[in-house]
Amino acid sequence: MKLYDSAVAPNPRRVRIFLAEKGIEVPSVDVNIVKSENRHPAFLAKNPLGGVPILELDDGAIIAESTAICRYFEETKPDPPLMGTDARDRAIVEMWLRRVEFQVAFPIMEAFRNTHDFFKGRISQVPEYGAVCKKRAIQQLAWLDGELTDRPFVAGDRYTIADITLLIGVDFGRVSDIRIDPEHKNLTRWYGEVSSRPSAKA
Repeated sequence: MKLYDSAVAPNPRRVRIFLAEKGIEVPSVDVNIVKSENRHPAFLAKNPLGGVPILELDDGAIIAESTAICRYFEETKPDPPLMGTDARDRAIVEMWLRRVEFQVAFPIMEAFRNTHDFFKGRISQVPEYGAVCKKRAIQQLAWLDGELTDRPFVAGDRYTIADITLLIGVDFGRVSDIRIDPEHKNLTRWYGEVSSRPSAKA
């Protein structure tokens, strides 16, 4: 088994944090996306979309997409549960995972893709769209501050993949000057707790 990783991208970090919470160690290969190694034919043969991370199993099967990789490890090592404990809990975690992905993490990443010099010449950038995404992400962080009034973590009383996803989104947002407003006390409290976990350094 081998994890094709990237030290600078947010989605590989999501998997690293997930693995750290599970206490799982997987041999990894760092893919230098700055030098476009993820666009080389050898990598594209494994993942034609060129995204990282990917997990290569011992039988040669390839699992791409960070959430799918996390699902694999959740199924093979259920404890501690990071994607739910029963049908009801799994549905709630999935609901909040998707909300965090689409309402916060995705706009943050789109703001970066469409405004940062890193992607100049790599993709067709639309700076106006990037600005809209940045504004959307900031608005939705304010919404999440309200949601965290009555619970310690995004999906309830327990740390889950939804918290991991929000953490990697918030941290990556700094590159585009998207930050938690100090007035958002609930979100600030949440961030202090999740960012101090040992896994956050993964």
